[in-house]
Order: sequence, then structure tokens, then C-alpha cells
Amino acid sequence: MTRVDGPIGHELVDCGDGRRLERFGPRLVDRPAPAAVERRRLPSESWNAADLVFDRDHGWIGRDQSPWTVGLDGLTLELRPTAAGQIGLFPEHATFWPWLRDVVGDRPGAAVLHLFAATGATTLALARSGAQVTHVDAARGVVAWSRRNAELSGLADRPVRWIVDDALAFTRREARRGRRFDLLVLDPPSWGHAASGERWELRRSLPDLLDAAASVATAEAAILLTAHTTGLDPVDLEAALADAFGSGSISAEPLVIRARSGAELSVGIAARMIRG
Repeated sequence: MTRVDGPIGHELVDCGDGRRLERFGPRLVDRPAPAAVERRRLPSESWNAADLVFDRDHGWIGRDQSPWTVGLDGLTLELRPTAAGQIGLFPEHATFWPWLRDVVGDRPGAAVLHLFAATGATTLALARSGAQVTHVDAARGVVAWSRRNAELSGLADRPVRWIVDDALAFTRREARRGRRFDLLVLDPPSWGHAASGERWELRRSLPDLLDAAASVATAEAAILLTAHTTGLDPVDLEAALADAFGSGSISAEPLVIRARSGAELSVGIAARMIRG
């Protein structure tokens, strides 16, 4: 199990009763967390101090909803309240940056494919480590947000291909073009819609996604797969990676963020593999 202690710029303050209370730089944010099934540990006064609160029926509540920046492991990232209740940072991903940097360090100039890359924090952590990153997300505005984070972090000149496309369709085209990658980072959503308009459901679509990823992976590629879907466990991800990529070293674990209050929040599972 990976427990994530808050990196600079982020702290989980408390969670419970279906909510999470987090500090992102100067702002305290209260938003839904379905996995927070225990009771809250901190008193109401702590929760009432939130600068921003997301309500599924009414959206964001708070006097200042303008963008702001936080520092995270040497990066500068812009955060903003979004209509989906996100703010543009998934702090649990940062726990894997040391492992990703080690992988890149063993493969100078590594070619990385980052699918479902969101607002680019992991992309930028990899680019700063010397990787050549292909950053793929289907939302044009999110890719623009990633490029903004690159500028704020002083990394706009790094070798990153910024791609607005469906992850599965793009990866299949890369395979036909003969491109190969030393490291693949995948953080697929639980549900959504593919470029064809067909509904995406992770449990059903994961084998196709991993088969496409395997078709562009080098013989000794490293893979990081994260998932946030109920009903999947570490054994499921290990088996899925083995089926798609063949033999290699595989490990999988739950992702749990530890709060200042002592509460713990489950945020998904992750699996790592090195082929060979």
C-alpha cells in the first residue's frame, strides 16, 4: 500500500462523510470523496474554514474562485475550480515521480508516452528529468492548461509533444507509424466517451487500451498504470499488465492518502511493470 504524505503545496487535512478537506497552497478546499466512508475526525470549525466548497447541485461556493498557483516538487502549477469539481492537481501521482525519475535515469533521453495526461504535472516531472514526452489528452482546454503549467515551471522549451486526441486511437496510429516508447504512463478514467462516440468504461475497455500500449512499447519498457474504479483491485491490474505485456517484474498496490487528522483516504490503485 502506498500512503501519500502531502507534498509541498498540498495537504489532506481531513476526510470523512463522503468529503475531503485539502490545503492547496494558500487555499483550503472542501469537495466530494465517495471513498471517504468513515466519520470526519476534525470538528466543524475546521471544515467551515474552507475557502472553496464544491456542491454537486450548486457547483463551487467561495468568494475567490480565480486561478492560483502552488509549488510541487520544484514545479509551479496553476489550479482552478472546474465544473466537474476538480482543481487540476492529483497529488497522489507525485508519489511515483521518484520511481519514474529512476526509470528515465536508466534510459537517457527516454521516449515517454503519457496517456490521459490531464494538466501535465507528471509530464513536466518527466520532462525536467530529461525525458522526451508525448503528452496526450482528449480535452483541448486541458492540454492548453498543461502548456500553461510548463511555462510557469520554466519548462516550455523541453521536448514535449502536446497532443489533443483520443488516447486509444492515437496509440494505435503510433503503432502503425512504427513509434516505440521506453516508458508508458496511463491514468485512464473510470468512464467517458471515445472518439467514435462509444461509451468508455474502464473495466471493459482496459484490455484494448493495454494491447494498444503494448504495441508501442519497447522490449524493456516500463509501465505505470493507475486506476480509480471501484471493483478493481491490485491483482486485477497485475493480471491485466501481464496479459498485455508478457513477462516482467510487476507490482501493484492500493493508493491511500494520509490526512493530518490521522484519517486515510483511498484514491485508487496503481501497478508498475518493467518488461524483460
